[in-house]
Amino acid sequence: MKKQAYLVLADGSFYEGFFFRGSGRMRSGSRFQYEHDGLSGNAHRPSYAGQILMPTYPLIGNYGVNGQDDETDRIQVRGFIVREECMEPSHYLNQKTIHQYLADGGISGIYGLDTRAITRKLRSVGVMMGMITSRLTPDEALAELKRKPDYGDADYVKEVSTKKPYVWEKCKAI
Repeated sequence: MKKQAYLVLADGSFYEGFFFRGSGRMRSGSRFQYEHDGLSGNAHRPSYAGQILMPTYPLIGNYGVNGQDDETDRIQVRGFIVREECMEPSHYLNQKTIHQYLADGGISGIYGLDTRAITRKLRSVGVMMGMITSRLTPDEALAELKRKPDYGDADYVKEVSTKKPYVWEKCKAI
């Protein structure tokens, strides 16, 4: 059964879709990036820590997720927005669906939105704070979003940095 959810932006606009995983938890205080590349690599990219990621390609997950594309040891983004999720990935290296991947990482996502309209909006007005929720009304989510600290006030470098130095081994040619 599909669970209704909202993407609420700091300017008061909102988009209705469906929650990507079943718990109804929300993530807030994130900014948006629209991206052209693959799911796993981007979701793990430290430069996207704390953000809600929105790929511009409409169907996400048709290759599935395999872990080989992960750039770090955990998902760095706080939320994920897609137009349409693929529930039956077809790549031979596939290990899980995008839905399973986000659920395993504790990341909230929303699908069924017009990502083209959101992309056009962000291109014209710039980056803004937002929230994905399946528990709050758009007005309640906006009020909570306004109480949260701005993205620029968080120290994401500290969050994504290693705790101790390590030696990087050279990759062997295949």
